[in-house]
Amino acid sequence: MEENMISLTVIDRQGTEHVLEAPTDMSFNLMEICRAAELPVEGTCGGMALCASCHCYVQTDHELPEQSEDEEDMLDQAFFVEDNSRLSCQLPITSALNGLVVKLAPVDESA
Repeated sequence: MEENMISLTVIDRQGTEHVLEAPTDMSFNLMEICRAAELPVEGTCGGMALCASCHCYVQTDHELPEQSEDEEDMLDQAFFVEDNSRLSCQLPITSALNGLVVKLAPVDESA
């Protein structure tokens, strides 16, 4: 793999694994990488932690950035929240995320 690229695995809502490559030098976040791969991540608010449409579950033991108050507040209002829940828009793509595995959270179809 080329320098400044990492590999991530995103498990979609049907359980299919998608191995994605992501550049670490372009200030992308995980939500943007998922959207670029045409995975069903809405990112309605554009990555401002104002919605929970990019909610995911972190499946690996990576050292992640601390949750901001905005992210915590949004997850408090989200459906299907677990201990490993994060908003993918709040996870910047850095070399520390190489090998990260996340699973997309279910969406609340009644909304």
